[in-house]
Formats: sequence, structure tokens, C-alpha cells
Amino acid sequence: MMLVALVSPPPAVAHPVPFTYLDVHVDAGALNVTLIAHIADLANDLKIERIESLLNPDLVNPRAAMMIAMMTPRFTIAVNGRPLTAVWSPLPEILAERQSLRFTLRYDLASPPATLQFRASMFPYDPNHQTFLNVYEGEALTQAILDRGRPSFEYFAGTRQEIWAVIRTFVPAGIRHIVIGPDHLVFLIGLLLLGGTAGQLALVVSSFTLAHILTLTLAAFNVISSPPRVIEPAIALSIVYVGADNLLARGGRDMRVWIAFAFGLIHGLGFSNVLRELDLPVRALRWSLVSFSAGLQIGQLVVVAVLGWLFAAVRSRSESLGRQMVFAGSLVVMAAGAFWFVQRVFFPA
Repeated sequence: MMLVALVSPPPAVAHPVPFTYLDVHVDAGALNVTLIAHIADLANDLKIERIESLLNPDLVNPRAAMMIAMMTPRFTIAVNGRPLTAVWSPLPEILAERQSLRFTLRYDLASPPATLQFRASMFPYDPNHQTFLNVYEGEALTQAILDRGRPSFEYFAGTRQEIWAVIRTFVPAGIRHIVIGPDHLVFLIGLLLLGGTAGQLALVVSSFTLAHILTLTLAAFNVISSPPRVIEPAIALSIVYVGADNLLARGGRDMRVWIAFAFGLIHGLGFSNVLRELDLPVRALRWSLVSFSAGLQIGQLVVVAVLGWLFAAVRSRSESLGRQMVFAGSLVVMAAGAFWFVQRVFFPA
């Protein structure tokens, strides 16, 4: 009997992959959406023991309203930050070959969208569940995967408002990354400690900006790769180097422009990794890069203005105090860089 059972197991509905599919078509005046859900997920939440019974119209149709009510709050679509209300078709389509049900819904649009924000948590009982999002606009297709670790996605639509939406998103992101990014900030502090005229400091920062924009652009277009396990320790070493150079500078030797350019190439690769985490929109790649780079430059100029003024004020009080500031500040910069290097090489988590 055991052999028979092994050779001829009872039929069962397999659910090898916990996926839901959300297809969004951006059309004139509306978003037309289809949602395909696996019957195993639906049966679990509906407390239906015989999963395959959800392929029977006699069971599905009376429960259609219940399924729609269950799924409506589990995903949302917003246009330019304003949530939309869906109009669902009353009955789903049974896809027997896919062991799934397909729901159809529509979102009316008052005007062409600049951005679409998607959020989905379709079947929370399964921590591995994923929602495959496909956004169709004309001939273009944009894809994303939403899950517990990444429940939302922002899409930049192909309208005249798109450019301004990208600018509003990525300029502040660039500013924020400089202001709250400690490694880039400490590197800039190291470059500014020796002081100089406004023109000299502007040249140093411009050299850093030019270099990181170059590698940021090449990495964004996949011309070069930037593995974080290599780039992040290299950024830490650049901080150590700039602090050490401050201590070794003698007789008016000032290599900061070249140091800023050389290590700016490495920092640009670090910026590219951050940009990927920000869901760089493929449709607006150039404007995203320009906006993010502009934000970085604005943030750097703010840092230069504030710290340049502060360091100049210290030097104006006493030449000796200024030298002590350079010495102590350079040691702090080197210590921070050394700490980050050890952390990123030996404790990368």
C-alpha cells in the first residue's frame, strides 16, 4: 500500500511561487489595471480548504464581492501624492491553466499624471510573497517587485510634468545625502581645513564635483560597475589620505584640487549605489542624474560656505589657534576614516 501511495500520490494544487501580478496601463483619462492572484493565497485568506474549488464559477462568483473587499485595502495607487479610488469589475476571470483569478479595475484620472505611487501588501500571511508590478505607458514597460522589504514604488510618467516631478524628487535627495552622509561630509571637512581664498575653495569643490559626476554618470549608464564591498572601504581610505595630506603639507604645497578630483571619482561610484537605492527611473535617467548631481552640489556649497566661514573665523583670532585646528581636525578626520575602513572591511553588516 505504501508503494502504491508513493507511485500514485493524490492530486493536489501546487503553489510553488508566492506571486501576485499587477499590470497597470496608463491610458488617456484612466489607469486600467488587472490583478492576478493565485488561488492558494485566496483560499488561505478565505478559509477555503479545497483550494481547487476556487476554479469553479459556482463557488467564485458568490464570493467575488468578499474577495474584492479583502484585497482593496491591500494595495493603493496614488497620483501626484493623492490616493485614487478603484472601480472593480464585479466578477473575476478564472484562469484555470495558471490556477489563478484575474480581477479587472479602473482608476479615473482628472489630468495626466506626473508621478504614480504604488504600495502593495497583498497576502501578509506569507512573508515571502511578492507582487510583480508592470507599468505600461505607450510602448514603454517599467517593472518592479514589491514585497515585505520593499512595499512601495514610485513611477515617473511620460508627461510634461515629469521633468519637474523628477527634479522635486532628486534635487532634495542629493542635498540630503551630502548633509546626512557622514563619510562625504568628513572628506569635505578634510579638504577645507587648510583654508584658502573663496576662489581656491570653489576650485577644490568644483574638482570634486566634476569627478564624482563623471563616475556617477558612467555607473548609472552601466558603463562601469561599482561593487559596494570595494567602493565603501576605498571611500574610507580617501578620508584617511586627505587628513594625512593636511599634516604633511609644507611650504605652500597645496594638492587639494588633484586630491579632490582623484578621490571624487571613487566617491561618485558611492553616490551611484545610493542612486540605485532611490529607484532611479529609467524613463527619466538623464534628468534624474542632473537633478541628483545638482542636489549634491548645492549641499556641498552649503557645507563649504558654513565651514569655510567657521574655519576662517578661528584663524582670524590667532594663527597659532588656526594651526592647532588643522592638526586636531586632521587627526579626527583620519581617525574617522580608519574607523570606517575597519568597519566596512571586517564588519560590513
